[in-house]
Amino acid sequence: MTFRRQALVILRRDLRIEGRTGEALLITLPFGLAALFLIPLALPLDTALLSRIGPGMFWAVTLLFGMFITFRQSAGESPAQHEQLRMLGVDPAARYTGRVIASTLLLIVFELVLAPTTILLFAPEPLDGWLWIVPLGVLVAIGLALIGTLVSDMTASLRGRSTLAPLLVAPLSIPLLVPAAQGLESIRTNNGILVPAMFMVLVVLALAVIGVMTAQPLEETT
Repeated sequence: MTFRRQALVILRRDLRIEGRTGEALLITLPFGLAALFLIPLALPLDTALLSRIGPGMFWAVTLLFGMFITFRQSAGESPAQHEQLRMLGVDPAARYTGRVIASTLLLIVFELVLAPTTILLFAPEPLDGWLWIVPLGVLVAIGLALIGTLVSDMTASLRGRSTLAPLLVAPLSIPLLVPAAQGLESIRTNNGILVPAMFMVLVVLALAVIGVMTAQPLEETT
């Protein structure tokens, strides 16, 4: 099979398993929504303050709970399944790409549900260029999927991967979280978002190259 065909097979497999288990959207998503509900309760009843911090809370919850979508159990493979894929000649880079696309789609759905909840709870100020938020959200989803899948492969053979992986993802996600927050601030102040958006594109491209290039060595290590 071609590289694209192999990636599509892995993508369909992950989405099919997610449809059966609902690990991301039926388990992780409710916890993310609960976190958004709890944040206003822990702060003073100040409408201006809540409106100001709402966008930042959206990105923070997306990062904290989105990483668990990339670490979902259905995204992993048993040693026997992993060995079967190797015997079938599946390109490690195609396997990585398919898993990244699956995680990206799930993260986008996660953001789409989280966004209206954030607006309802925090009532942020209306933004004239709110459509620019869409590409920012897509870039965050792609970048987080790339990081989470890469870290998942890096820690696959470690006993404490469930603890170590989030500790690695959090700092690696800073180059995505900071420009995303700056992009929203630029939209609010009617400044261009070209600089933060281009920076995020460069980060995503760099992560994609690193992930594809390290797929084979990481598979051999595992």
